[in-house]
Amino acid sequence: MKKKTTIYDIAKKLNITAATVSRALNGNSKISEATRKLVAETAKEMNYEQNKLAQALKSGKSYNVGVIVPRIDSNFFASIIRGIEEELYPQGYHVIICQTHDQEALETGNINSLLNAQVDGILMSVSNAKGDSDTSFNALLKKNVPLIFFDRKKEIKGISSVTIDDFKGAYEATKHLIDQGYRRIAHLSNDRSLLIFKNRYLGYRQAILDSGLEFDENLVIETHSKVLEGRKTMKKLLNFENRPDAIFSASDFTALGAIQEIKAHGLKIPEDISVVGFSNEPFTRFMELSITSVDQSPIEMGRLAAQVFLEEVNNDKRIKSEKQVVLTPELIIRKSSLKSQILDKA
Repeated sequence: MKKKTTIYDIAKKLNITAATVSRALNGNSKISEATRKLVAETAKEMNYEQNKLAQALKSGKSYNVGVIVPRIDSNFFASIIRGIEEELYPQGYHVIICQTHDQEALETGNINSLLNAQVDGILMSVSNAKGDSDTSFNALLKKNVPLIFFDRKKEIKGISSVTIDDFKGAYEATKHLIDQGYRRIAHLSNDRSLLIFKNRYLGYRQAILDSGLEFDENLVIETHSKVLEGRKTMKKLLNFENRPDAIFSASDFTALGAIQEIKAHGLKIPEDISVVGFSNEPFTRFMELSITSVDQSPIEMGRLAAQVFLEEVNNDKRIKSEKQVVLTPELIIRKSSLKSQILDKA
């Protein structure tokens, strides 16, 4: 077995002390730029690998960051993770990804596991579990471990977040449907104990009221962000004596399910019923009937969440600064909500 190169081997080759090699590798300002460069090049030539554990003990940083998401099998969360990694990898950080599957026990377990792994911070989108996991969040605050919420968040003092304006996104989506001439617009919501879905509901409701239309709470149905749930919910709406003529869904997946059910009933989209989703998942633009949706800029959201983390972790004074970054959503208009005569003119 080949012996590992040590700082003593580098020192011997360059005829300098091991202490100088160590300082140069760790970027000590007392070592000249020329010496630092020479040591770095020699270390690379000799396949020297720094002891990460020793570095972590010395610096007080593990250079590991935890990222917790409800699930990774969606383009939205995968894109956020990509944005986080693109921002953190150049800074020497490694990302540990965990999923909650919207279960509080898994969420709490993930947080505790990451704390035990000595991560330098946690970036997360909270689950929609009904329990109260604030205890875990407060434990992070007490240990002075940076916690950054993205997309889904809880209103907890001292915790920064990066989100989009869900109210505005929902308002513009609903207003678009109204401008197209639709008057009986249903809303496929999700668990409104989560701020994102509450704000999407409120944006939808306000657009209805601002347009002088009658707001009907019976047209608001809470469901889960799944295609099958979208089909089930749409089947209920189609059985209404006065069925809706448009759907604004808080999720692209339930919107897709709604479209499948509408087609199964022999109805046309958007002539009979129009559909708008939320999140701008890739399938929304690649389908033959492309789906209008609200884009959430997930890569940018991930990058900004990482930047907020870096600001906190690199704050030598350890002054806690709570930042609330809110991105502007963009409504991407496609075939599912544009009436045929308008498409003909396009």
